[in-house]
Amino acid sequence: MLRRHFMGSLSASSMALPWLLNQQGLLGADAEPTFKPDLDVVYDLQPKPPQYQAKAKAMIDLFQFGGPSQMDLFDPKPLLNEKDGTKYPGSLDADNKAGASGTVFGTPWKFAKHGQCGMDLSELLPNMAEIVDDVCHIRGMKFGTNAHDRGAFLAFTGGPTPGRPTLGSWLVYGLGTENDSLPCFVALTATDGLPLYNEANWSAGWLPGVYQGTQVRNKEPRILNLDPPSHLAGAGQSAQLDLLRQLNQQHFSQNPAERDLEARIASYELAARMQLTAKEAFDISQEPLHIQEMYGCNDPMTQDYGQRCLIARRLVERGVRFVSVLHSGNGDVDWDSHGSIAKGLPTACGRVDKPTAALIKDLKQRGLFDSTLVRWGGEMGRLPTAEATGDRPSWGRDHNGKAGYMFLAGAGMKQGLIHGATDEWGHEAIDGIVTATDFHATVMHLFGIDHTKLTYKHNGMVTSLVSGAPARVLTELLA
Repeated sequence: MLRRHFMGSLSASSMALPWLLNQQGLLGADAEPTFKPDLDVVYDLQPKPPQYQAKAKAMIDLFQFGGPSQMDLFDPKPLLNEKDGTKYPGSLDADNKAGASGTVFGTPWKFAKHGQCGMDLSELLPNMAEIVDDVCHIRGMKFGTNAHDRGAFLAFTGGPTPGRPTLGSWLVYGLGTENDSLPCFVALTATDGLPLYNEANWSAGWLPGVYQGTQVRNKEPRILNLDPPSHLAGAGQSAQLDLLRQLNQQHFSQNPAERDLEARIASYELAARMQLTAKEAFDISQEPLHIQEMYGCNDPMTQDYGQRCLIARRLVERGVRFVSVLHSGNGDVDWDSHGSIAKGLPTACGRVDKPTAALIKDLKQRGLFDSTLVRWGGEMGRLPTAEATGDRPSWGRDHNGKAGYMFLAGAGMKQGLIHGATDEWGHEAIDGIVTATDFHATVMHLFGIDHTKLTYKHNGMVTSLVSGAPARVLTELLA
């Protein structure tokens, strides 16, 4: 009996587990180290050497969907408070034309300098004030768009359109993973659901599916469909996987051009190993109580984000290459401060401030800081004027793609550096400008990869993370 005929005759229940396992990360074997794949390359997750000595081995991406307000948190502008309530003298590109008041909006919060570097931080971020000397502050971000979708795609993929591979997928494509029992690329989503643009945030795009990220929820079951039905668990599952492996190997030997099949075979084995290792990695109850408290895991305000930051540390500790901690961007209170910013921004800060500082401190005390790159930032900043249709308590700030803030920490970044500047209104970056593609080129460099040489042929074209867009390694930010 031919393999396809045999597989087609199996019942739906017998096929359920293998199909579900195939949704998890894929793992292959015997890769040839390469940065320019061709038809003879096996696409797998075996460790591959970088092009040159790397500073970073793993990355934790703390992405803040919505666009944190730079002039209310990281980049104080006294002129805004001095001219509060007056007409803004220049032109602004507001996303919400109907709500564009053109009225200068001073920040409602006080700023103070912190650390030896003298970084100005809002009173809304008391915990992040304790790590200002550990991170590299980038005040000259220029996002290039006022739209959430284009800004998010630029931040994750280096391009403004959907369908491109994400940064995490490019890194595991180039370097593989050092852990064969956990996914190499993990997306930690919030309890309240998927982030904006859903799976696009961890997509492998046109890269082989083996490099796709794996979603891990912040509630049980953390990975859907990981456990087999009770009647298939144990010896029954092992026997079924052995049979499938034999059938797939036989089919592969008859069809050697189907290169992805080899990765699918190994994916069954990875899924089986994950049934044991994944639950242990996600179990924060194994952490000492003082560590859980440091992250705010038991405080309703910080619990969701704190748990995910702690899991992110546990994952990179176990050899996971890329972990994305995604703010959902859902609900009435987030970084997208179109209205009632005086109410919403303190809540958004309260959710992430303590866990963010705890992660940096924990990486340092565990000896992981020098090999783990951390990014904190969103897809845009905010305008210096009020988005308003009512009284002052209802005022917010509209999108601003010309200025914003991001920090990078660990893995060869300068510590305590304050880089870049905006104009006196905080409207536009004017010095030390950093773009999304500059960020991507720098990340690749820290991982020991030339961003122009890690390529993949797609539809007859040679593509890369930035695909010909202007990009430079930010050497002035590197230690």
